[in-house]
Amino acid sequence: MRLPTRRAWRRAALFGPLALLLALFLLTLPPAMPAPAMVKAAWRPTESWLYDRDGRLLESIRIDFTQRRLAWVPLDRMAPALPRAVIAAEDRRFATHGGVDWLALAGSIRDGLSGRRPRGASTITMQLAGFLAPELARPGARSLRQKARQMRAAMALERGWSKDDILEAYLNLAGFRGEAQGVMAASRQLFGKAPDRLSGDEALLLTALLPDPQAPPERVARRACAMKPADCPALTAIAARSLGTARRQRIDPGLAPHLARRLIDHAGMRVTTTLDGAIQRAAITALSRQLIGLGDQRARDGAVIVLDNATGDTLAYVGGVGGASTAAAVDGAGAPRQAGSTLKPFLYASAIERGYLTAGSILDDSPVQLDTASGLYVPQNYDRSFRGPVSARSALAASLNVPAVRTLLLVGVNAFRDRLWDLGYRGLTEDGDYYGFSLALGSAEVTLAEQANAFRALANAGRWSPARLRAEDRREASRPVISPAAAWITADILSDPGARAGTFGLDSALRLPFWAAVKTGTSKAMRDNWCVGFSSRYTVAVWVGNLEGDSMRAVSGTSGAAPVWREVMLALHRQAPPPRPARPADVESRAVRFADGIEPPRTEYFLRGTGQALFGPAPPEARRARIASPVSGSIYALDPDIPGDRQRIRILVAGAVAGHRLVLDRRDIGPADAQPLVLPGPGAHRLQLRRPDGGVADQILFTVR
Repeated sequence: MRLPTRRAWRRAALFGPLALLLALFLLTLPPAMPAPAMVKAAWRPTESWLYDRDGRLLESIRIDFTQRRLAWVPLDRMAPALPRAVIAAEDRRFATHGGVDWLALAGSIRDGLSGRRPRGASTITMQLAGFLAPELARPGARSLRQKARQMRAAMALERGWSKDDILEAYLNLAGFRGEAQGVMAASRQLFGKAPDRLSGDEALLLTALLPDPQAPPERVARRACAMKPADCPALTAIAARSLGTARRQRIDPGLAPHLARRLIDHAGMRVTTTLDGAIQRAAITALSRQLIGLGDQRARDGAVIVLDNATGDTLAYVGGVGGASTAAAVDGAGAPRQAGSTLKPFLYASAIERGYLTAGSILDDSPVQLDTASGLYVPQNYDRSFRGPVSARSALAASLNVPAVRTLLLVGVNAFRDRLWDLGYRGLTEDGDYYGFSLALGSAEVTLAEQANAFRALANAGRWSPARLRAEDRREASRPVISPAAAWITADILSDPGARAGTFGLDSALRLPFWAAVKTGTSKAMRDNWCVGFSSRYTVAVWVGNLEGDSMRAVSGTSGAAPVWREVMLALHRQAPPPRPARPADVESRAVRFADGIEPPRTEYFLRGTGQALFGPAPPEARRARIASPVSGSIYALDPDIPGDRQRIRILVAGAVAGHRLVLDRRDIGPADAQPLVLPGPGAHRLQLRRPDGGVADQILFTVR
């Protein structure tokens, strides 16, 4: 066996340490450290924020639930007491060392060798390196190699970062109480304030959290007291109040959760809306008070929208207020609901604009049956009574159903549907025949946002433009949808307390101490209650109901949504009453009377050239002779338990029918005012109304089974 030569030993003695140093260098090589700008650019808050028009926070939404991070806070936006306290407690020689405090490290080694508990020697820079490269500070992996790598990473940071950059990043990346990461989340969550407003004692408590963020309040208080014994009683009290399990500050006011979910779709968004925080609060208060008063057995949900008529800015958007709601996450302001009578103003405006009606025209509020593709349609009024001849003003203001259906017959279902589409009701995607005559009574589904902006068009002399929700949204030019004269007359009707007194009384929630136009509506089976109205300045739309679709109990047109509308309108005009809208030049006034005392004399408004002084129902001789009942398509079933001659139907005729005769299946059955008809045998039958000269004035088909 050949022994190594002396030269070989010298070579090993020379290169062995170098190889060992190289191995140690490579073994402790730290990960690359980013530049300060890269760290800030990569910062992603876990929440997004919604602000009102003046920059006041309305709502924040949590997007990421792994941690709670808010905005990055520059060092100069923190209370000076905080960085001072952190340096004093965590790293006294921070300003002078180069990333590693060798004196503290030597003291820690000395304590370990002597059997005493070693003091911490980790600097702020070393901890920051662990934040930036989590593999350097993984729990259970704190070996000498990991410590060496962390120290080298800290020295690399010191070479590329300023001391202020290091301290700023440390305070933004450090974990505090619970899931709060960073000084913004901690100060907001624990003390309900921004970092620049922290007191000296609050800064000490945040500093005391850094070694063990989940420590009990009394232990955190002891650490803080050690830093400032003179303030120990105050520190103990603040710790108990702010760090207890029952204590958690809200980070946002919680004023617009539904709108925030509508406008925010990812973390870190800062959305400035057109909302006014004060008006939003007023609307929330009014709605909450009303729902509490109604009780959850009557109605559980509601929504409010307030628009600025001139700008289209949405000043309040309340999608719900929680409370007893069983669907609190649903946005009541954006959910499609059945419109009820709230569409009637646009129907009457169309009829007035086309010259089919005036505000004084007489409409017949009496039973009517309409033949439709799906069968007979028999509209009824809300109170299931009929008033006979009424003026169009009274019919609209009192929200009578049968006159509205008769008005729809004049305007046409397709024309009315197209008018609603032009007013922004974009849920009406089918043609008019799909909705049928019930469209006059609001069978279609609409949203509260659509309602508010459509009524705003009435307030703006018939001109429509989109409403705005974000401050950045472009203001679009308005376009005419309803003529200014028809819009003004319709608004005048809706503002007339005397015209609606027959249904709502003279002193309902709809009457205000200043000019305002308003319309209520209730959907089928009492599922929805609406109140939408406007002054010359603002439009307020309110919906009350149950978002799950069950019927309300003992809630009427003026006891559900109307009180909320009234309270919000009064709050909006508290400083000064709004002016009455100026009358357009092509609207004329005239004193009118009504035949047979149908309604008291009054001053009425007309499109120029359409006014008249006397109104009354058309005499029978002026009406077309027709069969009013049964209607064509009726189906009757014979009852085998009732004698055949006892099963009869009543034939009703209308118009000038003197000398007319009824003919059933080519058999003359008598004059037009004949007795009830005994049902013929099974099969299809034709009933004709014939003039004195033998010509057919009207005919219908019906079936007996």
